[in-house]
Amino acid sequence: MNRRTMLLTLTAFLYITFFHLWHWDVKIQATAALFIIQILWLGRVFTLAFSSLLFMLLLSFHFFTYEETLSYVASQVVWLLFSTYIIAKGFMKTGLAGRLSLKLLQLSKGSGKALILLSFFLMLVLSILVPSNIGKANLVTSVLDQLLKNLKKFGDITNLGKSLFIGVSYMSAISGAFVATGASSTLYVFGLFTDIHPELSYLTWILYFAPPILLFVFVLWGLFLFTFPPESVEEEKLMYLLHERLEEMGVMNFGEKKMIAIMGITLLLWATQSVHGFSIPLVGLLGASLTMVPGIGIWDWNEAKKAVNWDMMLFFASTLMVSGMLIETGTVDWMTSVILGSANGYPPVLVLTIGLTMTMLIRLVFVNILGFLTITIPLAISIGESLAGFSSIVTAMAVFLAGVPGFFLITQSPVHLISYSFGYFHDKDLFRIGISASAVWLVILLSFMFFVWRWSL
Repeated sequence: MNRRTMLLTLTAFLYITFFHLWHWDVKIQATAALFIIQILWLGRVFTLAFSSLLFMLLLSFHFFTYEETLSYVASQVVWLLFSTYIIAKGFMKTGLAGRLSLKLLQLSKGSGKALILLSFFLMLVLSILVPSNIGKANLVTSVLDQLLKNLKKFGDITNLGKSLFIGVSYMSAISGAFVATGASSTLYVFGLFTDIHPELSYLTWILYFAPPILLFVFVLWGLFLFTFPPESVEEEKLMYLLHERLEEMGVMNFGEKKMIAIMGITLLLWATQSVHGFSIPLVGLLGASLTMVPGIGIWDWNEAKKAVNWDMMLFFASTLMVSGMLIETGTVDWMTSVILGSANGYPPVLVLTIGLTMTMLIRLVFVNILGFLTITIPLAISIGESLAGFSSIVTAMAVFLAGVPGFFLITQSPVHLISYSFGYFHDKDLFRIGISASAVWLVILLSFMFFVWRWSL
């Protein structure tokens, strides 16, 4: 019996047992449904989209009406994801993304140490414009690979390559949390957070999340310099290579200029949401539509629709359904009572420290971050409501940031696999820097949770 058959058999057994044999409490059924969809997603039994369709059927037959299930597909945050796909692809299609990357890397002035730090900041800048971790990783790794291949002709760049490519692996995920539209996982969390904290906006998200991320960027840079001291590179050669790439691109074309204007309008409206009152998803749809307006845009619908990952949209909607099921059936509250019951008598600082540590460890087996967050974020929100001196938004923010990066294994993220495929580092290199990086990240999150967010939210 192969793996797929085994997983299908297990899924069928769970479904028949908990939905057709005996009369189970709805919370037990919801837990069984959670196991079923995680088996389908994690085991890659079917495509993510088809597994999501099956889950929609399960929900419609056993938990919600069909109309209630479909309402998740019409959620604002799902269509924000649709809009960001189009805007991001347009940004990359015009060549503006590559030009921006090279321009920013030129600020290194040819220094290998500065190049590492600037590559981190490049990921943060791109997160504002490219809401896809894989998209950012593909773009930056291709640029860095061409640079390192040319630098290799003039000397050893082993440690420099390790720092740059492991850095891309870490920063692609962490930078995705920098802004509310930075990644599909962030969009999902933003939708949940605004439900419990309506005052959260595009700008306030940055105010809360940027400080710990920026602090970690500088500490991570120091860790890389200590663990993998970069080799000296010829500054003139590095600057020449960057300049040569820009020369190949030529002068900025009309499409790039139009894309700058469209993205400028979109970002300005996102940042001033409190003034005009239009929601972030509505502004996103406006920006996506502008890219297709004749004379103003850069393409038509027939081309733009190819930029949308329709399978991911369906999967994304199903993650919202998982959260809705767990909340509506009271399963989250039940799980929370079990967890807090076992931690009764322990101080909140110990409970939350163990909770964040466990989040990082459990993340080891979850390649799909969205599937992971469908379980942890609703649970963190519920636990936060029950802990004295804390709020649901504070604990959920910390759990979200703890679960985003995969520090230890190549298999923890598709981005890790992309970076690893270039051959600049080994799995033991990732694990080596991951031990210290995860410890630093945990300390930063606990510090902000107890001394900053706790008093400002």
